[in-house]
Amino acid sequence: MEGVMLDRLASAIDRHFVGVGSATAVPRLTLVALDQTVEPTDRLEDPMLCFVAAGRKRTTAGEFAHVAHAGEMLFTTIALPVTVAVEKAPYRSAVLRFDSQALTELLVELHETGPATPLTVEAQVAASMTPELIDALTRYVELLDTPDDIRPLAARVESEILYRLLRSSLGPILRQWSLGDSTTSRVREVAQWICARYTEPLSIDKIAAMAHMSPASLHRHFKAATGMSPLRYQKHLRLQEARRRLVAGGATAAQIAQAIGYASATQFNREYRSTYGLPPGQDATRLRARLTRTATAVPQQA
Repeated sequence: MEGVMLDRLASAIDRHFVGVGSATAVPRLTLVALDQTVEPTDRLEDPMLCFVAAGRKRTTAGEFAHVAHAGEMLFTTIALPVTVAVEKAPYRSAVLRFDSQALTELLVELHETGPATPLTVEAQVAASMTPELIDALTRYVELLDTPDDIRPLAARVESEILYRLLRSSLGPILRQWSLGDSTTSRVREVAQWICARYTEPLSIDKIAAMAHMSPASLHRHFKAATGMSPLRYQKHLRLQEARRRLVAGGATAAQIAQAIGYASATQFNREYRSTYGLPPGQDATRLRARLTRTATAVPQQA
């Protein structure tokens, strides 16, 4: 039965997939359809839920790795530099960005706004989809079959999706995520702060004070969530941006190193090679060759 439901969801994704990273007319919904596997690719993922209808993808961040199979979902709770590989094709997924206000309003309606049990919430969490959730998600995608229905029905179906998520194994995590002054929200704010200023020198004392934690406590909670320290998180952001600029061309490795915040080109070259296995120039040449061979572009949200 679940296989039939997933096939229906995958078919709806097929009908309305128009291009990698393209938003749909349904609010906060992006669709992904790939007919071949995709090698590990770096990117920054925002808070979102990825529902896999077919295929399999692997996501790695710091010391953590998650594999999402067909019938599973992957919740990214904070902005996170990751490496993503589509390991099994055909791959079909629906990606939903969270409306935090809608989630809060639903929790108020359900009288579930009291203190949540403290959790150490990882930046990514995988879980199985229930049949009820698959059904609601499929109807959300199928609103694209009847565009006139999107405006009057989208918010209602999205609310049902959130309700089904709260009743799933992700429920406790979502409640913790929604709290305005939880450890999870503080780590999320620190991650957002680093993302916005990743080219600047990072003061652990400063971001710890901003999060109302001691430096040691911030380090512990941040690593428990992301699989990396704040400094390593910043380094991954810098190196991902450097790699993107190198592939695009138009600047030398030394110029890019300076632009992303490195005071030393030697340190940049050393850290880049340690992360990607090749010096910047050689790695960029390899990536351009891979992109030339790959007929299907890598999605922004897989």
